[in-house]
Amino acid sequence: MTAEEPEDRHTARAAYARHLWEAVVDGDEYAATRTALGALDAGLDAESVLLDVIGAVQRKVGVEWAANRMSVAGEHAATAINDRVIAVISQRGGTAPPKSPRGRVTVACVDGEWHALPARLLAEVLKLRGWRVDYLGAQVPAPHLIAHLHRTGPEAAALSGSLATRLPTAHATIMACQGAGVPVLVGGAAFGPDGRYARLFHADAWAPDARSAADRLAGGPLPPPRADRRAIDDLPHLADHEYTRVSGTAPRLVEVVLTGLERRHPEPAGFTTDQRRQTAEDVAHLVDYLAAALYTDDAGLFAGYVLWTAGVLAARDADPHHLPAALDVLGEHLGEYPRTRRMLDRAGEGLAAGPAPVSADVVDAARTADTEEPG
Repeated sequence: MTAEEPEDRHTARAAYARHLWEAVVDGDEYAATRTALGALDAGLDAESVLLDVIGAVQRKVGVEWAANRMSVAGEHAATAINDRVIAVISQRGGTAPPKSPRGRVTVACVDGEWHALPARLLAEVLKLRGWRVDYLGAQVPAPHLIAHLHRTGPEAAALSGSLATRLPTAHATIMACQGAGVPVLVGGAAFGPDGRYARLFHADAWAPDARSAADRLAGGPLPPPRADRRAIDDLPHLADHEYTRVSGTAPRLVEVVLTGLERRHPEPAGFTTDQRRQTAEDVAHLVDYLAAALYTDDAGLFAGYVLWTAGVLAARDADPHHLPAALDVLGEHLGEYPRTRRMLDRAGEGLAAGPAPVSADVVDAARTADTEEPG
């Protein structure tokens, strides 16, 4: 197989992605590595192998997990294999530190963000394009990130986030980086498919994917950041304290919902221990997404997560009544808060119309509905 013409390259990328998918599903790291190296040997450039082969397969991993066609263990194994294949491609693809780098960039995940593979792919692409890159990995605490920026003085910080529940932390981190004099480029599903939360938080740039991010950085310096902003200036709706009340009482809200669900449970025995544990995790995510929606004042964020969760639960033959019942209990307990009430009502109305189909567009934003482990 060759990859000389554009049509041939497209066909080759799809074929290698298919072979890599088969290898990671089988848990065969050696076959996965051979596939990626074979793509390089056939003429695909390293950036295409990273983004259009490995990246495509990783997106499929998320979709298959959400649709209950891949276990959590299988998802983690596939991600680990892809991560090791990236390391091999990086060695073969020529990402050694350039003698005359075009500049320095720090790439990191927001604190609490375990999904590091998108940031890793960006870091490798930037190296391929001649940047000196400090890749800090998953869940980097903001104080440590800022200390690193002060020490290294990069041209930009690239922050990655996949889970919308991390948006409040992302906002604080963006402002901290800008306060240190370093402009911030953000990306990842957490910031919305159109970058709406990047704009809301006044990030200095947003990119929908690693290739676009690299292009943006290559296009010229990011604008110098303003360091005199306050979070309340960006988000005046926070003055009603609804976000603070919901986020600050999240553990109590989870218990309230669990108690309400147990009272409504049709079986005399109620929840088993495992059912209660799993339901508690699901409800905790629900409350966290409600808090994120209140922080951004975006009811669509919460409604979208609820519909996506309904689709995930349906794929697992879970009780379809628990999710709308949880919304009802939250509404009874939080009915005095106007924005919260509006978001719960919108989510309930959407849920009544049916769950959202599982798709690649939403998987990265919420695919770990039952685990916070890396994957």
